Amino acid sequence: MFLSILYVLIGFVLLVVGGEFLVRSSVALSFRLKLSKMVIGLTVVSFATSAPELLVSIQAALDGLSDISLGNVVGSNIANIGLVLGITAIIGPLAIDRDFYKFNWPVMVLLSFALYLLLDNDGMLTQFEGGMLFLSLLVYLFLLIRRARKFSDVMLEEVDDSLQKTSNFKIIVWLLIGGCALYFGSELLVKGAEDIAVKMGVSEGVIAVTLIAVGTSVPELAASVIAALKKEKAISLGNLIGSNIFNIASVLGITSLIQPIAVKDETLMNVNIYWMLGFALVLLPLAFIPKRMVLSRPKGFLIFVAYTVFIALVFIK
Repeated sequence: MFLSILYVLIGFVLLVVGGEFLVRSSVALSFRLKLSKMVIGLTVVSFATSAPELLVSIQAALDGLSDISLGNVVGSNIANIGLVLGITAIIGPLAIDRDFYKFNWPVMVLLSFALYLLLDNDGMLTQFEGGMLFLSLLVYLFLLIRRARKFSDVMLEEVDDSLQKTSNFKIIVWLLIGGCALYFGSELLVKGAEDIAVKMGVSEGVIAVTLIAVGTSVPELAASVIAALKKEKAISLGNLIGSNIFNIASVLGITSLIQPIAVKDETLMNVNIYWMLGFALVLLPLAFIPKRMVLSRPKGFLIFVAYTVFIALVFIK
């Protein structure tokens, strides 16, 4: 058991390190390709921060552990709202922008329900369905960039200007470090998680929706908490909702293109996916009641308590 926990911990560290290097190299490379800061922030950074989820899901699907692929994404989407957003709002109230309910939130809810219907239909995400999900991501990105151009006052603090001057050699080294760390991190995490599930006598789905999901959400949590403590509003609701959109459309889309994903754990469809839909839907009333366009501390606390209830129920079941 100790060795399995060690594998998981080393896997987490490698995923965080790999994700960071991948973000840095991707942004530096984008500057080289003369992409605008706005496009880099909305697309490249989002893709790179979803890399841990993507690699863990692909690794699990190839190992025949599709419970981990699905559980990772469903659990990660729940953790992004319940854990990350909850804790961030507890630290300091978050302002909600208009884009949230006019564009990002409807897309997230639409994709969440699409995922539910695709899985409920035949208990499977086929390659065709994966292709459709990935196509929806490209449409979303196209609309996102178009909207950002229209409202050009969009601030993108997450894009580091200093990366403009990065040498080609450094970019290649960072890409190699990022790629290797993500690959070995996902290998160790999936292996360790599988062993822990066997030894604890629970399903891989339970471990995926809790341990792995929180682990792959660590980069978002760290970035959000640091930004909240610094009183920076750079980490917005948009970033987390964007991450949930990417998780469904790119992580599950790409994974099922490589290897169709089957639902093996009944709890995922009977319980967990409803929690994911619930967390997605509850954000809209929270945005307007009682104080409009502010995610206050009590609201953050409410979401966080709901998340702890979810985790407790997963293990009790």
